[in-house]
Amino acid sequence: MNVAAYSVVEPCAPTRLDPASPVPLYQQLLVQLQNRIDSGEFGPGTVLPGEFDLSRDYGVSRITAKRALDELAEAGLVKRERGRGTRVLERAGASAVRTSIDGWLENISMMQATTEVRLLSFEYLNAGPDIASALELDDGAEVQRSVRVRTLDGVPMSYLVCFLPADVGRAFDAAALASTAMLTLLEQAGHPVASARQTVSATLAAPDTAQALEVNAGAPLLEVRRIARSADDRAVQYIRALYRPDLYHIEMSMTRKAGSDGPLWAAEEGTS
Repeated sequence: MNVAAYSVVEPCAPTRLDPASPVPLYQQLLVQLQNRIDSGEFGPGTVLPGEFDLSRDYGVSRITAKRALDELAEAGLVKRERGRGTRVLERAGASAVRTSIDGWLENISMMQATTEVRLLSFEYLNAGPDIASALELDDGAEVQRSVRVRTLDGVPMSYLVCFLPADVGRAFDAAALASTAMLTLLEQAGHPVASARQTVSATLAAPDTAQALEVNAGAPLLEVRRIARSADDRAVQYIRALYRPDLYHIEMSMTRKAGSDGPLWAAEEGTS
């Protein structure tokens, strides 16, 4: 055995798991270990803590620790060998979509050209308070709701839940949405998107979302909420998009500039 090819990492203070969570403990542990691998804390060649150490550090049974390690191995992230432990494997860099904060319409057009979309559901329903507020409608107003999954090189990268006012949505049907980009359909319906406001945050994958994105329940996701407006300033689309952070990156270039209160960081125009 070439000892120089291996390294053993002493476990840092782990985040305690939540027994009250609907996400099983082995999946919570699996997500934490995967995050530590993705962050580089456990690099290629590193031998992970064993079942006994994980069960002690995270307060779970050895069966739970074993299942988490076994699933990491099934996912191709580690290799388990008797007498040699669980070793992190080298991984080829995955393709990823990179987008910027500005140039949103151009970014969406680029994504439509490089990815494929699958329609999971399409329906009309009465809007709850949050959706009605986002679309500036009365509570209970009818809206179109669609759920789509966008894939990159055959791998699911985003889970898109979209709401439109009913009169806007009825300009097209499910078959059109399954084959044509939403922005194109809105334009054809006489509601071309002229502006949008979005927020970016982080969330955890619920079981149904995790299944659609082929990740573990409780895995971290990038969440984008966006309200798009037409040229007459009408809110015509509200979308909640959940992205796999390994396949979707938001980038921003910044410049340090002098300000009245000292140097400030400002986004460069045309960030990409």
